[in-house]
Amino acid sequence: MSRSPRGTVLISGASIAGPALAFWLDRYGFQVTVVEKAKALRGGGYPIDIRGTALEVVRRMGLLPQLRAAHVATQKLTFLDSGGGLIASLRPEVLIGGVEGRDLEVRRGDLAEILYHAVRDDVEFLFNDSIATLDDHEGGVDVTFQGGARRTFDLVVGADGLHSNTRGLIFGPEKQFHRYLGYCFAGFTMRNDFGLSHEGLLWSVPGRGAALYAVGDGDELHGFLSFTRSEPPFDAFRDPAAQRELVASIFAGDEWEIPRMTAAMRTADDLFFDVVSQIHMPRWSAGRVALVGDAAYAPSFLTGQGSSIALVGAYVLAGQLATRPGHAAAFGAYEDGVREFVEMNQALVGEGDAALFPGTAEALARRNEALRGLTSLPAGTDRPQYSALTLPTFAAAM
Repeated sequence: MSRSPRGTVLISGASIAGPALAFWLDRYGFQVTVVEKAKALRGGGYPIDIRGTALEVVRRMGLLPQLRAAHVATQKLTFLDSGGGLIASLRPEVLIGGVEGRDLEVRRGDLAEILYHAVRDDVEFLFNDSIATLDDHEGGVDVTFQGGARRTFDLVVGADGLHSNTRGLIFGPEKQFHRYLGYCFAGFTMRNDFGLSHEGLLWSVPGRGAALYAVGDGDELHGFLSFTRSEPPFDAFRDPAAQRELVASIFAGDEWEIPRMTAAMRTADDLFFDVVSQIHMPRWSAGRVALVGDAAYAPSFLTGQGSSIALVGAYVLAGQLATRPGHAAAFGAYEDGVREFVEMNQALVGEGDAALFPGTAEALARRNEALRGLTSLPAGTDRPQYSALTLPTFAAAM
């Protein structure tokens, strides 16, 4: 492979932030390689939102028509009490802000696939591999891959999520940056035997919550089980059997549709288990290595802003690398330009989003009372945090 005049960049992670960064770096003339530990692109997945400043990012990428075609268009979210009785049925915008007809909701896998197809002919992808070691020196970064290959790149960027391997190799153990928010969750797919279409059902008792989410009219649902826990279950992170047993033990009763959901969870081949947490770091780069997206500043899914922030961060990082005199200046400008936006969106958790699945009877009663009184928002209402960053234009994009 020939060496680009702008330099070579290795990106770890092929979900959202990684391919988005690859798109812009390739456009600016960098030679880009993306390494992904999964054997192939991960399809499907729960719906995610693209709103605020991130909408302008995908518009500049030329991907807005494809994403609008993939739009899920959820019509309502229905909250149920412990016996399955109706508390309230609301449009999503009433809960999370945003503007109906403008903001996007797409399956995570659809967004990943659209990003991948936009760059796959111009960017090298290495699936079923990952970074084993990094040696950052004046001339570049020597990388040893788990598969045994060794290569040198001008820069390395970790876009490998909440539990970033790249971050661990450069900055040390995750626990120093990990802010646990007190929840664990399991996501999986199951049969749509409920007749749901473009809607979600949310059931709660103190400390436990469940959701069934239909992204369309098909025969498949996204199941979701969430529960409070004082400490993260670190011993279960890499053990799917332990994850299933833990979740099943928490949801052992016969309430509502919980038995059907736990049975589906036990046999699902796409179980995704994790904690609800944020990443807070004093800096997002060291030497020739930087972080983007959840690896640097995960806001948690409680904010609904993880993918949007990742898209914005990738755009700004690439633009700064293309226009600044050297990677150190570019990394500094990237952080200066994005950190306030990130912190404003991380703080959304403090505005009550975590109360969707309250941990105590008192908090659940307050939530239910608030839901019953929440019927509509003024047209065009948007949380200011979503659009708090005015997207810069980089001359190198011309």
